[in-house]
Amino acid sequence: MAQDRAKGVGRPPRLTLEAILAAADRILRSEGPEKLSMRRLAQELGSAPMTLYYHVRDKDELLLLLMEEQAKALPRPELPADPRERLLAVAALLYEELAERLWIVEVLAGGDLIAPSALWFVEEMIDAAVECGNPPERALFVYRSIWFYIVGDLTIRVKGARRRAGVPAYEDRVVAGLRGGTHPRLAALAGRWAELNARDTHREALAALIDGLLR
Repeated sequence: MAQDRAKGVGRPPRLTLEAILAAADRILRSEGPEKLSMRRLAQELGSAPMTLYYHVRDKDELLLLLMEEQAKALPRPELPADPRERLLAVAALLYEELAERLWIVEVLAGGDLIAPSALWFVEEMIDAAVECGNPPERALFVYRSIWFYIVGDLTIRVKGARRRAGVPAYEDRVVAGLRGGTHPRLAALAGRWAELNARDTHREALAALIDGLLR
């Protein structure tokens, strides 16, 4: 009898950490971090919530494991020797990789979780800013300013896409109805406002921000 009980102790054999992480990633990509819970994850896996705790301590540990897994899979290309070009290349790469994983932006913006394997982005950006002639403290300011732009831009993209969900943006309709007498500059752009707002200009914006910070 003791032998039979011993066989039943430990992690359930059918549920693996890899399966848990894959299911959590599906929920995060389709529904966002606010919808991820241990109960929702168990439902996705067809399991009991308590079973998940054999593998992860809580939701924070689950998110950390997922972010570390994603960070390890990110490409690390050869970077330009010129420090300004290197700073721009790393910033653009960070933006574009996070744009493919928008749930990470929401997690990072909402707390202090971080994937250690992604810290090379920070190291490269601060190092490039130092090579451009900035003391370390100013280089950190350069990095943080770029980081706030990336997080802010992508957060607005996430929230806006969820809010609109195929419906024309309220802002676009308001601007389209403006008249030149009260808002001449906006009225001049009204016919192209939605089109111009929809453009992906992150590389241009990052270049302008970096040039301003390094000037």
